[in-house]
Amino acid sequence: MSGATRRNILQALGAGVGFAAASTLAAAGETLRATGDLGLVVERQSGSLLLVSTTTREILARIEGCGDLSHASAVFSRDMRYGYVFGRDGGLTKIDLLTASIAGRIVQAGNAIGGAISQDGSLIAVSNYEPGGVNVFDAETLEPLASIPAETKQGFSKVVGLSDAPGQRFIFTLYEAGEIWIADLSTPARPAVQRFADVGDQPYDALMSPDGRFYIAGLFGEDGLALLDLWQEPLAPRRILSGYGRGEQPLPVFKMPHLEGWAVAGGEVVIPAIGREEVLYVTRDEWTIGGRTSVYGQPVFVMARPDGRHLWVNFAVPENDTVQVIDVVSREVIRTLKPGKAIMHMEFTPRGEEVWISARDSNRIVVYDTASFEQRAALEAKSPSGIFFASRAHRIGL
Repeated sequence: MSGATRRNILQALGAGVGFAAASTLAAAGETLRATGDLGLVVERQSGSLLLVSTTTREILARIEGCGDLSHASAVFSRDMRYGYVFGRDGGLTKIDLLTASIAGRIVQAGNAIGGAISQDGSLIAVSNYEPGGVNVFDAETLEPLASIPAETKQGFSKVVGLSDAPGQRFIFTLYEAGEIWIADLSTPARPAVQRFADVGDQPYDALMSPDGRFYIAGLFGEDGLALLDLWQEPLAPRRILSGYGRGEQPLPVFKMPHLEGWAVAGGEVVIPAIGREEVLYVTRDEWTIGGRTSVYGQPVFVMARPDGRHLWVNFAVPENDTVQVIDVVSREVIRTLKPGKAIMHMEFTPRGEEVWISARDSNRIVVYDTASFEQRAALEAKSPSGIFFASRAHRIGL
């Protein structure tokens, strides 16, 4: 038998097997679905999650029993089948996107504030307020692998701004201690921790640049930020933008900006100014302010459309019923939208043609076309907050 004949037979057999498997699924009433089309929406007051389709703009299922989701976030496995949801009650819940069910759940601390997945997808890290520190788990089984207490001479500190970094590392800040730590989990049973002290007053959240190079922590206790360049040898955090609000009277802060929503667009980092009604453009060469845009209120999220041309901004109370769109080239506000009451979060579809916006107090999710700004859909939800799409999550540091 020739090689070509053998290949033809094998291909025919393979096609037959695939057809038989597909026929069996169809006969059983099963629906084949790709997880890259799916996402999770947090229903914060009911402790439930909505499984949604970004293509059909519909809710596929509601998943109950996920604990306290009042400040929940999520990351996804590398194959995009599972979502890992971090609840405020210290809960870590593994969601199977294909079966719309809980695949595992543990309560690993008293008060948690977020998490991250390692570069190879094998480790899940959770940052905690009580007790302060980071716990690390096996992504498959949720078995505990490591615990890193955030203990300094001043006692335990809340951990915030947790991000994954290249090389099986996690990087995070200690709020009370004013420190940045990098934990190398190449050997999970023996984490290697680098500590950097005196990075600034009350680092409260952080951004990892999409290329995994720059970690930038916002400082609540002072005007400025802390920058750590992971390509630099030796590593040495430094302050940038010191006194960016000099000469201005800061406003009372009603809601902390979420720095994981910072935008990297047009070669600049675009950030919300704490206690001010403006968006700052920061140059990536000298890390200085290259411009400002005055906006409707105190910005919470500043998020770039995937192509980087437009920025979408939401606001703290009392302007939290509003979203503004900024053109990156002109740095002008080009559209003001009113999607509903208490706008909590925004997330773009994978290629940026639409944006999903959660209006918590209107109990709905509103979908807009990002080119025409026309509303495409409105979905009912119970006090929705965070929106997380599986196919948008596979970027370093997100």
